[in-house]
Amino acid sequence: HKYGSPPEMELLFDVRHLPNPFFVPTLRDLSGHDRRVVEYLKSKPEVEETVYRFNDLLEYLLPLYKREGKSYVTVGVGCTGGRHRSVMVANALARRLRRKGFAAQAIHRDVRKAKRRTAQKSGAKTTVSSIK
Repeated sequence: HKYGSPPEMELLFDVRHLPNPFFVPTLRDLSGHDRRVVEYLKSKPEVEETVYRFNDLLEYLLPLYKREGKSYVTVGVGCTGGRHRSVMVANALARRLRRKGFAAQAIHRDVRKAKRRTAQKSGAKTTVSSIK
């Protein structure tokens, strides 16, 4: 991560394999919070498949973490600039996990910092603060 990996993170999902909205001139200055970026990413089959697979893994792992006594799990989601892909994916994961009864929240540590080009990885994280 450009600004370092969160020290409390248990899992890290790298989403640099997904199409990068930075290279779409009309999306470059937006973030993964913006509807146009979300729609662009959702239009790519590999984005939906990635979110589905990450979510499936988390739904499997979270009860196991709880069984071992963990009350929360911090999941990092990283991409090149920390502005588009990681933000959208972290939001999608948190939303899906909340629908399943987990107290999930997306915290975007780097989205405001990552306004310019960078060749290094940055990101967001999803914290599941209460494992059911």
